[in-house]
Amino acid sequence: MLARVVLCLLAVVVGLTTPFGVTAQGLDGDLPDIGSPADSVLSKQREAQIGRQIFRSLRATERIIEDPEVQEYVQDLGQRIAANAQDGGFRFKFFVVDEPTINAFALPGGYIGIHSGLLLATENESELAGVVAHEVAHVTQRHISRAVYASQRQSILSMAAMLGAILVGAATGDSDVTTGAIATAQGLSTQARINFTRDNEYEADRVGVSVLAAAGFDPNGMASFFETMARRAGTLAGRVPEFLRTHPVTVSRISETRSRAAEYAVSDVQDSTSYSLIKARIKLLSSATPERALTRFEGELEDPKLAGDLGVAYGIALAKLRLGEAEAAQQDFETLLASNPEVISFHTGLGLAQQASGNGRAAEATLAEAMSLFPRNRPLTIRYASVLTENGKPGTAHKVLLDLYNQVPPTAGQVRQLALAASAAGDTADAHYYMAESHLLNGDLNLAADQLRLALSIPRLNDVQEARFRSRLEQVVEALPRQGSGRGSRGTNE
Repeated sequence: MLARVVLCLLAVVVGLTTPFGVTAQGLDGDLPDIGSPADSVLSKQREAQIGRQIFRSLRATERIIEDPEVQEYVQDLGQRIAANAQDGGFRFKFFVVDEPTINAFALPGGYIGIHSGLLLATENESELAGVVAHEVAHVTQRHISRAVYASQRQSILSMAAMLGAILVGAATGDSDVTTGAIATAQGLSTQARINFTRDNEYEADRVGVSVLAAAGFDPNGMASFFETMARRAGTLAGRVPEFLRTHPVTVSRISETRSRAAEYAVSDVQDSTSYSLIKARIKLLSSATPERALTRFEGELEDPKLAGDLGVAYGIALAKLRLGEAEAAQQDFETLLASNPEVISFHTGLGLAQQASGNGRAAEATLAEAMSLFPRNRPLTIRYASVLTENGKPGTAHKVLLDLYNQVPPTAGQVRQLALAASAAGDTADAHYYMAESHLLNGDLNLAADQLRLALSIPRLNDVQEARFRSRLEQVVEALPRQGSGRGSRGTNE
């Protein structure tokens, strides 16, 4: 029965766009999809539907790392790879899951998840890019739809049942159920439960290596990471890393991947500074306490392999800031920024340390100068807006965020920040409107409609506001029957 109910849920097609020009549910959902015979069972549009629903359920577990800097890095890395792997037929979304096990997975529709444990296990950026390229290849080669086509309706019912397990886990809030929900989501990944054939894995390797080279990474990165995992498996006395359970690696597979990489010219590929900094942020975010993180970073100072690594110094400064040692953190960031003025994260860190030290004016000046140097950088703008709001300037924060999100697609949480800034500035109607958009991005049309009705109830709306709110409400109400008019099934809320 659950499988049947959830299968109906998978048939949802909403068809809404955000005010920032980003497709929330996909206006192209009604267009015919002409492709392989597998499309008759699972089209690209249906894959996108399923992927969105699973991703929202994953977000409900609060295990996806929402840190703006981490989000920006992994999305930029992923898009760099995806741009060389396809013709724009998929809208990829890359994200990091706060999970110490070493694994990565591809959900239907181009949602690529990377465990924090895997990111930290990589020894260089090309290894990380190699894993991402492999997952991207599973999506672009339509391995999910091909697998479903091979097993026909039973596969769809199994996918529906597993999705039901995710939704139940997200709704209960029980930690054991939540863990099971995450495992189930990974079970929907292209490697784990759809039981890809050996040919699928080899094809993903082959395509991934070519994409890796085209994106400017070392094409040996994929084979290098496979070898690292194989060595770990040999030293863990039976505790096989999760990555090897979902991506079985053989000697012949590693050899073939190496041989294919040898077909491409390899230049001197250097890791980006961002790679080192993001590893430091994830170490801090995934640590039980900032004290433990600081101890870990200080220990890394003694590691000869990490000599001169900016990530270690950055991690120490971040840990001090998290511990409330704002003045010490400020000094560290000033030192880092003096030697590396091109690194945006050092500007941001200094501004946040100044704010935490009680010097709001200096924080605003630091971040405003950085904004002039790096306009519309998402993490920088988000941090600047937070400082402005804290310092009693929500109106300016509102304008800064709106300027950003009219240019780049925001997440639901980021639109919520925009709504809070508008509310603090006294722009109540717009605040309700933005909250509606946040709920739409989370897939909850009922809450979105409620917020739009509240926006329309605000006195003295101008003609533009009233027309915009009313038009949006009509779109949402029209889409509601497709989601189900009952109010017992709500989407992910923040």
